[in-house]
Amino acid sequence: MLNLFRSRIYLAIILMLAVLLLGIFGYWFIADYTLVEAFYMTIITVTTVGYGEIRPLSTEGKIFTAFLIVLSVFIFAFAISVISEYILSRNSLQLLKKKKVKNQIDQLQNHIIVCGFGRNGMQAAERLRAYERPFVIIERDREVIEKHEEEALFVEGDANEDEVLLSAGIERAKYLIAALPDDAVNLFVVLSARQLNKKLFIISRASLATSQKKLKLAGADKVIMPDRIGGDHMASLVVMPDLIDFMDKLSTEGENTTNLEEVAIEDFGDQREGSSLRDLDLRRKTGCTIIGYVEPGGNYIINPEADLKLQSRGKVIVLGRPEQIRKLNEMFHID
Repeated sequence: MLNLFRSRIYLAIILMLAVLLLGIFGYWFIADYTLVEAFYMTIITVTTVGYGEIRPLSTEGKIFTAFLIVLSVFIFAFAISVISEYILSRNSLQLLKKKKVKNQIDQLQNHIIVCGFGRNGMQAAERLRAYERPFVIIERDREVIEKHEEEALFVEGDANEDEVLLSAGIERAKYLIAALPDDAVNLFVVLSARQLNKKLFIISRASLATSQKKLKLAGADKVIMPDRIGGDHMASLVVMPDLIDFMDKLSTEGENTTNLEEVAIEDFGDQREGSSLRDLDLRRKTGCTIIGYVEPGGNYIINPEADLKLQSRGKVIVLGRPEQIRKLNEMFHID
């Protein structure tokens, strides 16, 4: 629709320029005005300001002036109507977009809120999109929102304001990622988010080591330092490059596929507490390999034994090719 309005605006501009050129060349030839005089006479004629003629006009000049006035009135009226309609329609479309986004956000449950759409926030959004997890981004830069609004759901505003967090559905959210570049701002976001949702799992970015403890005291469950992770990663590439490359390929392969999956014991519907990893028999059923087990208390067991007993609220970490992971999800109806 906006493209249609733009084409009509272009048409209106072309018609106005055509009227101006017609007036200039008309007075130049008919009234024998100079180009400057013809331009001035055309402007005061089409704008109907009521100034007198530069020099007395002949009968042909008067007829041409009357024709130019009538023509310019219609052309300029058309141009004003088109521009006004475009502005009003643009505002209406923006309101409709905001209402549509609000309705979509209001329907979300157990989603993720990403605060800030900078480098870290963008990477988080890309990974969440690859895992097909519902998320909302809080961003205050209008230009950034307009550039990416077709890719994700955005809430415009400051993430440290309660009203903005509520607009993002924080009361129904399960996770919050504070990815803003300023540690102080992240601290306020964590404090506000924790007050609004006691059960929320909060992950915060930190630039300074001294901010880690403060963010955890404020209510963050996990604090990530991207600079430290980046340095460790680069050093590891020197010491064991092939292993690091292999690890990089485990989490994602291609744009929308994954090689690792975390599955809650409750998702294995036919398994009861007390069964063993051997009873799951995932290797034969799906081709996936269990490489880790997370106990209900949060303790991690790497490469667990086959006889390890399953516990309610526990989780298994499985490794497999994308097609094997998809088979696992389909077999046990895992979202």
